[in-house]
Amino acid sequence: MNSRAPSRRDAAPAAHQRRASAIAERPKSGRLRRIGRIALYAVIGFMIGSIVLVALYRVVPPPGTPLMLLRLVQGYGIDKSWRPLDEISPHLIRAVMAGEDTRFCRHRGFDWGAIVTAWDRYQSGHGRLLGASTISMQTAKNVFLWPGRDWLRKGFEAWFTALIELAWGKRRIMEIYVNVVEWGPGIYGAEVAARYYFRKSADALNPEEAVRLAAALPDPFGWSPRRPGRRLLARSAAIRGNLPGVPSTLPLPCGRGA
Repeated sequence: MNSRAPSRRDAAPAAHQRRASAIAERPKSGRLRRIGRIALYAVIGFMIGSIVLVALYRVVPPPGTPLMLLRLVQGYGIDKSWRPLDEISPHLIRAVMAGEDTRFCRHRGFDWGAIVTAWDRYQSGHGRLLGASTISMQTAKNVFLWPGRDWLRKGFEAWFTALIELAWGKRRIMEIYVNVVEWGPGIYGAEVAARYYFRKSADALNPEEAVRLAAALPDPFGWSPRRPGRRLLARSAAIRGNLPGVPSTLPLPCGRGA
């Protein structure tokens, strides 16, 4: 059989169509490459910036937090006063650990047992993904991130948690946490909280006052250490029950940087 070879006249439209398709694809692929480069530069810039900021806060107190700015916009003031860890009552440090993270001295930022338990509960449909946040994770969230429970924030929280565990160690993490955590409307840190609720400095808190302050952390707007209600008293009792499980010798004989 004889097959007719394509003539120049037949080949010309096909070649023109291929050239048109290539020209049409070129701008699209160029845009994708530009978007990819911008995304890569953004990721690299974020990583470098976050590492620099974590390194800076290893020696310099954070001047503020995103939550403080948010509360300021909402109409609350900012009352804070930095105190070194040695000038904060050991009773408060132990009470905070007993209430928020009894395994603080035994993990590297993430309590995987608690995370698995919380995830199983979430998967079973019996609640939201709660109850697995360590003091290291809370510190990362408070210092660097916005409030909320979205997955994007949780991803950033994991990144900053790993960084501060590596760069700061347990002592610095606790020092920053008790100096920036919210203890009431416009009240941040142990020194201001101690003076507001008990009219004394943070280093003078007795065991009962320390337990009440620690018990108020989950709901600083609704629970008052000075006038404890039923729920705060119940949480205070739970904290006292957890105290034997945290270090009795302070400051923090645990982890790197202690």
